[in-house]
Amino acid sequence: MKTQLIINNEAIDASNGATFERLNSVTGELVTQGAAATVEDANRAADTAAIAFKTWSETGPTERRLLLLKAADLLESKTNDFIQAMASEVGASALWSGFNVMMAAALFREAASMTTQIQGETIPTDKPDTLSMTFRQPVGVILSMAPWNGPVALAARAIAYPIACGNTVVFRASEVSPKTHLLVAEALYEAGLPAGVLNVITHASEDAPQITEALIAHPAVKRINFTGSTRVGRIIAQQAGKHLKRCLLELGGKSPLVILDDANIDEAVRAAIFGCFLYQGQICMTTGRIVVDEKVADEFVEKFAAAAKELTMGNPAEAGNEQCIIGPLVEKSSGKRLNEIVKDATDKGATLVSGGEADGASMPATILDHVNNDMRAYDEESFGPVISIIRVKGDEEALFVANDTEYGLSGSVFSRSFPRAMKMAKHIESGICHINSATVNGESQAPYGGCKSTGYGRFDGRAMIDEFTELRWVTVAPDHVHYPF
Repeated sequence: MKTQLIINNEAIDASNGATFERLNSVTGELVTQGAAATVEDANRAADTAAIAFKTWSETGPTERRLLLLKAADLLESKTNDFIQAMASEVGASALWSGFNVMMAAALFREAASMTTQIQGETIPTDKPDTLSMTFRQPVGVILSMAPWNGPVALAARAIAYPIACGNTVVFRASEVSPKTHLLVAEALYEAGLPAGVLNVITHASEDAPQITEALIAHPAVKRINFTGSTRVGRIIAQQAGKHLKRCLLELGGKSPLVILDDANIDEAVRAAIFGCFLYQGQICMTTGRIVVDEKVADEFVEKFAAAAKELTMGNPAEAGNEQCIIGPLVEKSSGKRLNEIVKDATDKGATLVSGGEADGASMPATILDHVNNDMRAYDEESFGPVISIIRVKGDEEALFVANDTEYGLSGSVFSRSFPRAMKMAKHIESGICHINSATVNGESQAPYGGCKSTGYGRFDGRAMIDEFTELRWVTVAPDHVHYPF
C-alpha cells in the first residue's frame, strides 16, 4: 500500500519526494509506504486550512450535519478495508477493527447531532434597554493528532468534532497506521467535504518534532488536540503554552479495576479479561492494575488465570487468524520492554500465574500476582498483555492503591452494594469510572478524558463544543448611552 499527503483535497507526494515505511511487526514485510512530509508541506496544509476556514465557518448546521451523516455511512461501507489495513499495520483482530469502525461511525453521527446544539444565552444586565448575550463561534484551524492503537475511532473524534463546529483541520496521521488513517479521511472526501477543510499529512518518525513544532507555531492554528503518550503530550503542552494556544490532551493510563469483598467474582473476571486483553492491552483505557480485596483474591486469581489461558493467539494478518484475541504487539521492541517488566516483578517476589515471556512481538496473556509498589509493574504503563494484581485489606487501602498512580483516565469498581461502590467511584481519581463493568467502555455521547498525567480536556458529547468553539460576549446598547464624563 502507498499513501500520499492530502492538501486542498488533492493527493500529492512530499515536496522533496521523501517516503517512510511501515513494516509488519511479526514478519518484517513492507505494509505501507507513506509520503514523508516536510515542514514546508505542513505549513502549506495549515495555509490551505486557513483559506478554507473563511467559507466553511459560514456554512449552516444542516450542511455540516448532512455531510457528517453521509461520511458515517461511507465509513461503515469500508469496514473490510479497515480490517485488512489494521491487521497489517497494527496487528489488530477483526473484533478490534470492527469495534473501531462502529465507534467511529457513532462519533460522526454524534458530531452531526451537535451542529444544532452550539448555543449561547442571554444575560441579565443592569444597563437600561441593553441586550447582553453570549454566542459560540468557530475558532479557526485545529491541529489534530491521533495515534495508531485505536486508529479509526481516535481519528474520527479528532476530525469530526472540530469540523462539526465550523473549524478546519490539519490532521497529522500516525506513521504507524497511515493507510488506516487515510481511509477515515477518504470517507469525508467522498461525502463531499469542501476543498481545504481537512488536510492530512504523514511524516517519518524522525521528522515528528520539527513538523509538530512548526504546526503548533503556525499563526492560523488556534487549538491543538493530541492523543498519545504522556511523554509526548508534555512536550506538546509546553510548545502550545509558549504560544498561548489551548490544547486537549488524552495521554497515558494505568486504569484500576477494584474488586471489593462483596463483588460478583464471575462478572469481575469477565470484565477483567475484556478490559485487560482486548487488543493485547494496547488501549488507553486498558485495565492496567487489578486491586482486589484479599478475602476474595484467591478465588478471583484462580478463575482469572484459567480464563486468560483460554484466549487464542495469532497474527490477524494471516488467513485463519482474523478472529484471534491476542495478536502481535505493534513493535518487536515492545516485547523486550515487557519482558523486563515481568522479570523485575518476579525477581522481587511477584508470582507469574499465566503467560510468560514475549517472543519478539508475540506475547501471551500474562498475569502477575502479589505485585507491590517496589515493582515496575505496579505503576508503569505496560501497554501490552501484562496485568498486575495487587492484594489489599479493605476499602480504604483499595482506594489508596487505586489512586497511587500518576495517571487518571478510567477506573472500575465491582461490588454488590451500590452505595459502597458509588462512594469508591466518587473518590477514584479519574475522568471516567464504571461500576460493575470494564474499564474499557466508551459511548460517543459521554465526555471522554482524564486527569493528572492523563491530560486535560474532554472529547465527545456536548463537552466537545467548549473545546472547539470560542465563547463570545456581545452587548447591544440603545441609541443613547449615558457616560459619567
